[in-house]
Amino acid sequence: MLLGTQRVNAHGHLEIGGCDAVELARQFGTPLYVMDEQCIRDNCRRYKAAFDARYPKNEISFASKAYLNMAICKLMQQEGIGLDVASAGELYTAVRAGYPMERALLHGNNKSEAELQMALDHGVGRVVVDNFLELRLLAERAKAQGKTQKIFLRVTPGIDPHTHRRIRTGQEDTKFGLSIATGAALDAVTEALGAAPHIQITGIHCHIGSQLLDAHTHEQAIEVMVGFLRRIADVTGWVPEDLDIGGGLGIRYLEGQRPPTYDEFADSVIGALRAALDRHAVPEPTLWQEPGRSLVGEAGVTLYTVGVIKRVAIPEAPGTRTYVAIDGGLSDNPRPQLYDAVYEALVAGKMGEPKDQTVTVAGKHCETDILIPSVQIGNVETGDILAVQSTGAYNYAMASNYNRFTKPACVFVRDGQADLVSRRETLDDVVRLDEIPARLA
Repeated sequence: MLLGTQRVNAHGHLEIGGCDAVELARQFGTPLYVMDEQCIRDNCRRYKAAFDARYPKNEISFASKAYLNMAICKLMQQEGIGLDVASAGELYTAVRAGYPMERALLHGNNKSEAELQMALDHGVGRVVVDNFLELRLLAERAKAQGKTQKIFLRVTPGIDPHTHRRIRTGQEDTKFGLSIATGAALDAVTEALGAAPHIQITGIHCHIGSQLLDAHTHEQAIEVMVGFLRRIADVTGWVPEDLDIGGGLGIRYLEGQRPPTYDEFADSVIGALRAALDRHAVPEPTLWQEPGRSLVGEAGVTLYTVGVIKRVAIPEAPGTRTYVAIDGGLSDNPRPQLYDAVYEALVAGKMGEPKDQTVTVAGKHCETDILIPSVQIGNVETGDILAVQSTGAYNYAMASNYNRFTKPACVFVRDGQADLVSRRETLDDVVRLDEIPARLA
């Protein structure tokens, strides 16, 4: 499970981007998010190349909900990758970073009027319209300003992917999008076409789920979506020029997991797309995708300092459990509690030792807060640096101040250089927005 640029250096330490993980922990403190910049860049290039080689009419946008700060916006801009944002905060981050807004997509199932106005003000390339209310509000705002806003319409293909129930989004029973099966999606297309010239619908969008370890549900969704393109053309006479199939490709959290490679995934997706286009006699659209986790997930490592190590008796074999407590947990990685997520861990300063201990990695919050229920690691002692792999997606992005913890720092590492891209919060940051009413003072 050495990922990206990771290797074991001459000191027997984990090295990431040419930087010693133990030294990173000493320099920046722990918990610490470490992002392997070269790994992210390589992933962007390989993902894009896989689809360029098979279907040149394609656009790749990074799903920024997976990991967003101004540094990653600049990186994606440099790599020629679009940006998918889903809130005013994500949009504002991209604006502040100087990201070209014509390459941005604005998502969200309940966009506020202020968010729609932001999209118009900053020239967002596409607003992914989720419902009729949004469509009408956006049309009114665009008309009032004499503008034309390009949109995708988000639809639900009725595909239930084989993933955790909380990250399924393409089935009929979902808060996202408009149903193809009930006719709501076609009605919305017709209404959007009628809102011209202030609304210019260029395509349709779907997203079926996250952390998918095969391409089968993407293939199913493509068949439904291309069939819908044919239906739109037959009923309205308009042929959509864009088809956005979202993201969802999974990564390796455990050594035994094997998601498709980018080339394997592209083979499956483009094979299914070409077959569906031929079957339904639909001209080639531009294929849009929104990978997030698959670009940054394996590039991330979280470093913790080991504190208390506690052995307790349990009734089942082997009769004891070893708890290894770290200086973080739920507040910097809520995924185990939300999605039953599992991870691998390494003792960063003892990479040459055999993994002959089975331990439970526990956080320090005031509840159960188990980060990893069971993992085999090398000999671990208080003060060691524990490295948890594949934390580049939905860890930094979901971090909280639970128990009034400060959010960790984040660094980019590349070619032996470590740069702070998000500073560690201070205790003053934690209370910065608090107010005491005069009657309590």
